[in-house]
Amino acid sequence: MNVSITAIKEFLFGKPLSTEALDEVRLPKLKALPLLSSDALSSVAYGTEEILRVLVLGGIAAMTFSLPVAIAICGLIAILGASYWQTIEAYPNGGGAFTVARENLGQTASLLAGAALLIDYLMTVAVSITAGVLAVTSAFPALIPHTIGLCVLTIIFIAAINLRGIRESGSIFAIPTYAFVIAVILLIGVIIWKLVTHTVQPTPFPTNIVPLGHELHAISILLILSAFSQGCSALTGIECIANGVPVFEKPEVKNAQKTLIMMVVLLGGMFFGISYFASYLHLLPNDQESLLSILGHAGFGNGFLYYFLQVATALILLLAANTAFTGFPRLASILAQHNYLPKQLSSLGDRLSFSNGIIVLAGLSCLLVILFHGNTNALIPLYSIGVFLAFSMSQLGMVRCWHRLKTKHWHIKAFINLLGFITTMIALLIIVDTKFVEGAWIVVILVPLFFYMFLKINRHYQDVDRELSVTNEQAVHYFRKMEDIKPKVILPISKIHRGTLAAINFARSVSDDVTAVVVDLNPEATATLRNLWHSLDLKVNLVVLDSPYRSAMAPLREFIKMQDRRDPERGLCMIVLPKAITTKWWHPLLHNHRAALFKASLYYNKEKKGSTRIFVDVPYQLKR
Repeated sequence: MNVSITAIKEFLFGKPLSTEALDEVRLPKLKALPLLSSDALSSVAYGTEEILRVLVLGGIAAMTFSLPVAIAICGLIAILGASYWQTIEAYPNGGGAFTVARENLGQTASLLAGAALLIDYLMTVAVSITAGVLAVTSAFPALIPHTIGLCVLTIIFIAAINLRGIRESGSIFAIPTYAFVIAVILLIGVIIWKLVTHTVQPTPFPTNIVPLGHELHAISILLILSAFSQGCSALTGIECIANGVPVFEKPEVKNAQKTLIMMVVLLGGMFFGISYFASYLHLLPNDQESLLSILGHAGFGNGFLYYFLQVATALILLLAANTAFTGFPRLASILAQHNYLPKQLSSLGDRLSFSNGIIVLAGLSCLLVILFHGNTNALIPLYSIGVFLAFSMSQLGMVRCWHRLKTKHWHIKAFINLLGFITTMIALLIIVDTKFVEGAWIVVILVPLFFYMFLKINRHYQDVDRELSVTNEQAVHYFRKMEDIKPKVILPISKIHRGTLAAINFARSVSDDVTAVVVDLNPEATATLRNLWHSLDLKVNLVVLDSPYRSAMAPLREFIKMQDRRDPERGLCMIVLPKAITTKWWHPLLHNHRAALFKASLYYNKEKKGSTRIFVDVPYQLKR
């Protein structure tokens, strides 16, 4: 059984890697860029469109604000880039907003930042996958009824690739990311050429748009702020490089900073280019075709390059979730190391990736997609709130960090991070205000719930540590007290076989107080067992329990409670269970698992506090 599962696991995810190979799986800049930036770069595909979808409600005059809004967002990208450059320098071990806030602002701020980032990573997967699947179902309408299934399969596929390890996932995701970057840069270059050669001209606004001069009353600060908040979706994922510094090849800090610069330049350049030409050519989004597709037609026509752009866009939207599959498990690991999440999330898997975190993210993302029926529009309002809260906590923490360290030029560094805090906090307030009634209230509630969960988990670990801690004097006293005490041994059986004999032999080796117990579910079989037991003279007392309701569990539980009450000073009850070890992976499907259910029912069903129950499986290997 174990051999078969191991072989399947190695085929799907690769052979286990030793801890010494940790440096070998680190990433060079050109592989780290697509792995950690696919989320941010993919937002170019819809960021400008989200701005225009809001401004179009205000008419032609409002549309003229699309470029200023895009410039403001580009400025915010630059500010965040400069801020996270400094974060990488100050915190080379990663951790991002949580670590910065924890060391400089205290527990509350750090947990708020951690909760916000985890939620945003979860939303990133859901939004990216549903948006990518929407691009596919738009091209092939016959697949629309299978939207949820396609989303779930895509999440599982991306999770499986990440379970193979960082280096392999970086190699796989590099191709679509660079293909998208090349396609967009080519598009911008071709449109510039066509404008220079006058082979493309701005199109007139549709007749259903209110003419200039009649709609100025419709333009309001709220509309422009709403467009800004929608366009801020282009900033999600910018923090992932600062969070993942340890995945870079040495020197990690310099490589991470250079990669951050590449991402900021590509993101800002592509976003501004698309926004500028969409504004200049008077392009408007519609429900049948994305803005990038319309711009692609204007630049590439209907040729090969247009379809190359569309395929690359669909792929990067689908794979943008991979940034979250890198950031979420690493952040969850750091939170787990500080006892705010289950300890299992802190461990590296066979392939030197945080496999438990990857599996948890995949499961929660699938659940979210199912709950929202794979609808991108329903998920978008939940997007970007978490990340801007994390941005703000991180920037404020860095201001405090520079003030505390007072390194060279700390005033300038603190000013940059202060500017980052002010701008991201303003953006956060705008996003919450404009998206609250559309669904953002869910995230506003989820962040405190996550915060409360962190505190409960941490308190549980503290209580466990406190309860399990022991002084030297207590340990010596305990061992002296238990030195001559033998446990009461209970041996539940159903029939006499080789496994039963092995269990009896073990039980007699640890104690003279051994009681075998059989529940009378079949009087004839019980009578036969009793006669065989006495004829074998096994030197162990056999107790037969009645079961008028044909339950094996209830009589056994009551009998063990009675044994707990007997001779309470001993306080130690050992339950020995024979266990068959099968040879094929499918054999367990043919056997009942009564022993496991029995153990589970007794773990939390003690007669009195302080009594100790020990469960011992005595295995016997089947040959066929």
